[in-house]
Amino acid sequence: MTKIAVIAGAGPAGLTAAYELLKRTDIRPIVCESTDAIGGIAQTYNYKGNRIDIGGHRFFSKSERVMDWWFNILPIQGAPAADTEELGHEVDYATEVVLTYLCPECIPDDMKSSCKGTTSTRTAPDPEKEDDLMLQRPRISRIFYRKSFFPYPIGITLSVARRLGFWNTFLIGLSYMKSQAFPQKDESHLDAFFINRFGQRLYATFFRDYTEKVWGIPCSEIKADWGAQRIKGLSLKRAVTHAVKDLLSSDFKKAQEERETSLITRFYYPKFGPGQMWETVTEQVRSCGGEVRMQTKVVSVKMEGDTVVAATVENAQGQREEITCDYFFSTMPVKHLMNMMQPPPPPDIMRVADGLIYRDFMTVGLLLNKLHVQEKGKKPAAIVPDNWIYVQEGQVHVGRVQIFNNWSPYLVAKEETVWIGLEYFVNEGDELWSKPDADMIALGIQEMEEIGFILKGDVLDSCVLRMPKAYPAYFGTYDELHKIRDYTVGLSNLFLIGRNGMHRYNNQDHSMLTAMTAVDNIAEGIRNNANIWEVNAERVYHEEKKA
Repeated sequence: MTKIAVIAGAGPAGLTAAYELLKRTDIRPIVCESTDAIGGIAQTYNYKGNRIDIGGHRFFSKSERVMDWWFNILPIQGAPAADTEELGHEVDYATEVVLTYLCPECIPDDMKSSCKGTTSTRTAPDPEKEDDLMLQRPRISRIFYRKSFFPYPIGITLSVARRLGFWNTFLIGLSYMKSQAFPQKDESHLDAFFINRFGQRLYATFFRDYTEKVWGIPCSEIKADWGAQRIKGLSLKRAVTHAVKDLLSSDFKKAQEERETSLITRFYYPKFGPGQMWETVTEQVRSCGGEVRMQTKVVSVKMEGDTVVAATVENAQGQREEITCDYFFSTMPVKHLMNMMQPPPPPDIMRVADGLIYRDFMTVGLLLNKLHVQEKGKKPAAIVPDNWIYVQEGQVHVGRVQIFNNWSPYLVAKEETVWIGLEYFVNEGDELWSKPDADMIALGIQEMEEIGFILKGDVLDSCVLRMPKAYPAYFGTYDELHKIRDYTVGLSNLFLIGRNGMHRYNNQDHSMLTAMTAVDNIAEGIRNNANIWEVNAERVYHEEKKA
């Protein structure tokens, strides 16, 4: 009899696990997704042909295994996109691509004649003629503060000093020297982590307000682990050292430009957004014998000793079914999983699980005739090149702005319009979350006018999208998460994977690697799953360019 794996959640981790099980084992996956959308937070929401990427997903990884996996699902473009020539993008085109399909049943009809087994070699696709492909896109993310743009993450260059003001920059330097002479000894929380690396003044300028928007609490209550994972290995000392080297460089201008783009400058991106990747994977999983059930949630996980023996699922009509299983993969919030286990885990494990906190997310989509970005000393700009813009001003609630045209021109229904997403970090049920859509849209337009980004008269259409439990928080009982890790590692056929499954602020590639590692363990007969928790344990910012 075929073995069964029940997988809770059809996001990157859950679907990667399903795909890998079909590819490498005789285990049949049954993926249960509680919503009606594929991809979890990496889904793409379609509003009248205008697509929203929730939170923004760059397809870049330091893992060649992940990069090769992506390109095997959606190959690299072989010709210019709709906006390549107009915007002067530099693109490394593929000429020929090789795809290995999961099984013969998922090979497209027009490709079957050219396949050898399940492998197809073909000319790289043209995005103006075909849809199933990855674009290569320029990466630009900046901070918008007091009507000036600053590099993200912040660096110290002459142009940055001019925008901050030289007197302010001098005071930032004094503040930094004070932090070095008298560092905070307890660096377990985020405020001390930032101050020790940047000084109080720069921390207050570029880190405090934005971080508190994201999490909704003071930095003094957030564990420093989040800063170590999300903020690349940067300090003011390192930034100043680089600036001095630039001054001594024979090519000063080039060195300054490179310092302001210290992250990767290009990334890959599905033509129709990240959801396209996971919708394509879902099609292949279904074609090859796996199941992906929508609007079906896991409501109970039955244990016998240290083994999961069955999962009870419930569909949209309220009908329940118990599925006997050999393996159980969970990408659902840890809190939910622990409360579903029967019999329940020990009381201390339940206490830690119940104390885990999540941050929720809202996007206000605005369709515009044009932008009206009022940068200090310049004429208003109708378009800017950024994928993301971080809004540092503390007087507005909006945290980031995505410009979807710059992710892919194919996310926008009409090329003469500008499609943006205003990102709000909220708590489910709070004042912002509970606002009627019309009021939330009005607030978004008002705030964007206030910071000098759009004019109300240019708004053509709008929508609101809510995403619960988008970000596992690094406070609450987070510092006791190791207790849940140690408990679940001892359950040989239970795999906690992905962002919410592990309560870790993983990126898409790291979530996938946790799923791949779990399947590695099954394929190799490894019963201790501690290695899954080692994925993304290194504190190196994943989008920093290689030296």
